[in-house]
Amino acid sequence: MDYKHYCYLALCLFTVTPVLADEPEVNNTSNPVAAATGNVTNQAVQFQNNGAASRQQYAPGVACNGSTMTFSPFYMGNHAKPWSEKEDMEGLYPSSYQLNENWGFQVNFMVPLDKSGYKLCKKIAKRQEEKLRLDYELVRALKCAELQSKGFTLRPGSRVEHMCHDIVPIQSLLPPSPEPKKRGWPF
Repeated sequence: MDYKHYCYLALCLFTVTPVLADEPEVNNTSNPVAAATGNVTNQAVQFQNNGAASRQQYAPGVACNGSTMTFSPFYMGNHAKPWSEKEDMEGLYPSSYQLNENWGFQVNFMVPLDKSGYKLCKKIAKRQEEKLRLDYELVRALKCAELQSKGFTLRPGSRVEHMCHDIVPIQSLLPPSPEPKKRGWPF
């Protein structure tokens, strides 16, 4: 046996007390009587978003935390009619009326102390926006050029006609080339 087992064995032996046979007999008579009355009102207000940071998500991995103000109103009311038994009548009857109301509001402000991180995050978000805009325009131009190279275009007057109206072949933008001079005789 290891050390722990000896400790447990010693603890068990010391907690056992001997019982003597010549102890007098004890008779206990109990007469429990209990009466309890009361009225308990348990009310609580739970506020969500207690000063949690405002988070703007611009792209995957680009989320900026800004300043936040939260306004949380609350109202709790309790209308109670305690009932009692009148001695001269049978049954229960309302004995009074209680109105408990609790209302208010909580205002929280959360302002980051270091604005440099927020400014840097906004710059990254601006670059992300520019990149997404460039991706959109390049894909639009590519798909319109593919349509035109296959001999198709978007129908004039349709709701999407404007999407490809500014995509033109480079050849159409070049100035007309001068006609070659005719050389006179002899060659």
